[in-house]
Amino acid sequence: MLLIRRLGALLLLACPILASGQELTLDQAISLALQKNRLVKIAQLEVSKSEHDTEVMRTNKLPQFKIDLMQGQLLTRVNFTFPPGSLGVIPGLGPFPTTTTEISNPRRPFTLIQAQANQPISQLFRIGLGVDAKKIDTEIAKEKLGMQEQNVVNDVKKTYYNLVQAQSALNATEETITLLKEINRIAANGLEQQVILKSDMLDAEAGLAKAESEATTLQDTVATLKERMNDLLARDLTTDFTVSQTAEMAPWEMDLAATRAKALEQRPELREARMKVHEAEIDRRAKKAEYIPDVSLSMNYLSPFDIKFLPENIAAVGFVMDWDVFDWGKKKHELASKSEVIEQAKSGVDEATAQIQVEVGQDFRKLEEARQNLRVADLELDAEREKVRVAVNKYDEKAVLLKDVLQLKASLAEKTYKYQESLLSFWTARADLEKAIGER
Repeated sequence: MLLIRRLGALLLLACPILASGQELTLDQAISLALQKNRLVKIAQLEVSKSEHDTEVMRTNKLPQFKIDLMQGQLLTRVNFTFPPGSLGVIPGLGPFPTTTTEISNPRRPFTLIQAQANQPISQLFRIGLGVDAKKIDTEIAKEKLGMQEQNVVNDVKKTYYNLVQAQSALNATEETITLLKEINRIAANGLEQQVILKSDMLDAEAGLAKAESEATTLQDTVATLKERMNDLLARDLTTDFTVSQTAEMAPWEMDLAATRAKALEQRPELREARMKVHEAEIDRRAKKAEYIPDVSLSMNYLSPFDIKFLPENIAAVGFVMDWDVFDWGKKKHELASKSEVIEQAKSGVDEATAQIQVEVGQDFRKLEEARQNLRVADLELDAEREKVRVAVNKYDEKAVLLKDVLQLKASLAEKTYKYQESLLSFWTARADLEKAIGER
């Protein structure tokens, strides 16, 4: 009868599995994921790329230097014709040259060097707007990084909670298998002694087979969840570890209104939507600035070597203006399009605000439902534990049959599993709500 007492006692609680791997706490898993997760690293590199793009745009404010060098071969002779008097009048001699004169440069290699330096002036305003737009792109990339980190943390939490539940269920199942094997041995002896029915023996064997099948399924689930966790942590998929029990459930400290207010303050999606409005406004100002002519300070140098009768050094400095005077209404329509983009971005802010409030409300209610379901499951489990304790005592006194104890054992296992599922649902709902308000 000692074995039956052990059955009742060991089925009351589901303890974590004892495994050879190192224990991994939830905080450690989150910290490792934020450091090593591949998707997080991709988002971090996107932020870095955006910062480089900002610096590239900033260089457009500085003088631009350009040198063109051409080394070639003349395919035709270069001829210069000077009509009479084209070079002026020499006192006492008359017009020079006195007759039409032709000078020819032979077909031979030549070198042409052209250097140019331009400093934007009127374009500085538009370039500054471009730099501001790139800075906003960087901030948007940072918000996307924050969203990616939240998604990864949420995945880590859910995977961790599932793993705790699966390992606890597997541990309880393995303990059940050990005890069912002993019960089958006792039942076999009882059948030989004709103190129990054969149906009781068959029920015990069926219970053992079912438990062994459940253990196989749970082992596969644990293995898959460990691989999933190792993938989230960017580790080798075969890295072994164990998980610790989750903390005791604590009530959510804020009401729905306060929770929504915190979400609107912290959600990166909303900040991103607001930044897109600002970015669209800057883009419109930059488009409007295209009405301003492009004026630059320019210095040019030209040197045609090996071509006779041309000066070898030609240098000039001055202002260059480029102005598209008539564009058939192109800028007008582009400006109108940019205004509509601003309105779209503002509508995006309103939509993001509404969606966040809906999401928070839904997750808030799910957490409350999960808390109530967990309370019910806890009470049912306590009641079933008490039934098993009473049945074990009665079996010890030969007041109940073995079949009755096995039925109660099966019912206790079901209530235990239901409690674990309810606990998992609670922590999953809490993780979703924490993500919904922008927390990690």
